[in-house]
Amino acid sequence: MKKWIGSAGICVNEKNEMLMVLQGQPHKKKVWSIPSGGKELNETYEECCIREISEETGYEVGIVKSLFVKEGNSYGFDVIVHYFEVEVVGGECKIQDPDGLIYEVSWKSVNELKELDLSFPEDREYLISFIQEKNYQKQ
Repeated sequence: MKKWIGSAGICVNEKNEMLMVLQGQPHKKKVWSIPSGGKELNETYEECCIREISEETGYEVGIVKSLFVKEGNSYGFDVIVHYFEVEVVGGECKIQDPDGLIYEVSWKSVNELKELDLSFPEDREYLISFIQEKNYQKQ
């Protein structure tokens, strides 16, 4: 079986909204995901996360902390994905994805996350609880 190794970045803004991208293959259904992508040769997981977010959203981010590693099977691939909490440190919202698979960049609230078609629906509860925990910490 094929193996896919990559990184994903979870970013929450001051309005308690999560940075999301609408993605998919041309002529197929588009679904929402946190920015993520495959690790390149000689690239760290952190570097992969930062690069992918820049390519997919236009934002420059810094790593806040490592969150967890997800291993499993998805879309016919064995996957290992390193998840990071990130914060925007520069840039501006613009799609510059070299693969041409990103169609929209948006900040989504908890209520919106509950309704979105996600690339990885198994992440929904974690993403919602992440926003809720960040909001709790601000109070």
